[in-house]
Amino acid sequence: MAKVSTYLNFPNKTEEAFNFYQSVFGGEFIGGIARFSDIPASDGMPPIAEADKNLVMHIVLPILGGHHLMGTDAPESMGFRVTFGNNVYLNLEPDTRVETKRLFDALSAGGTVEQELQDMFWGDYYGSCRGKFGVQWMFNCSEKE
Repeated sequence: MAKVSTYLNFPNKTEEAFNFYQSVFGGEFIGGIARFSDIPASDGMPPIAEADKNLVMHIVLPILGGHHLMGTDAPESMGFRVTFGNNVYLNLEPDTRVETKRLFDALSAGGTVEQELQDMFWGDYYGSCRGKFGVQWMFNCSEKE
């Protein structure tokens, strides 16, 4: 069955970010945490730098409605340069206003609130923020008061 997930790259902060997201959403990491040290050596592939071996190669956390949040560290030693932009939001649509408020408060802590939660002209309870790890979050809840 087709599904949508969101993949996040962090500059060596993936484990910290995902432990935080796990504290917000609950649940377990699917398949645990794969590390760069888990990559088998192969001909033609340079060895993994010692400093990068414990970094996260892949992690998956189920969040809401069957959506999976995935992530990796992006080591500069492997040619990655993470630049956070303003073009990606994760849109969360919780079932209740209470859950919307809980998630909003948790994910905006240490970050920046862009728009406080409020009733909007399209009928939803809406707000947005940039979390402490630079990820932008939107919240839409259709539950009426």
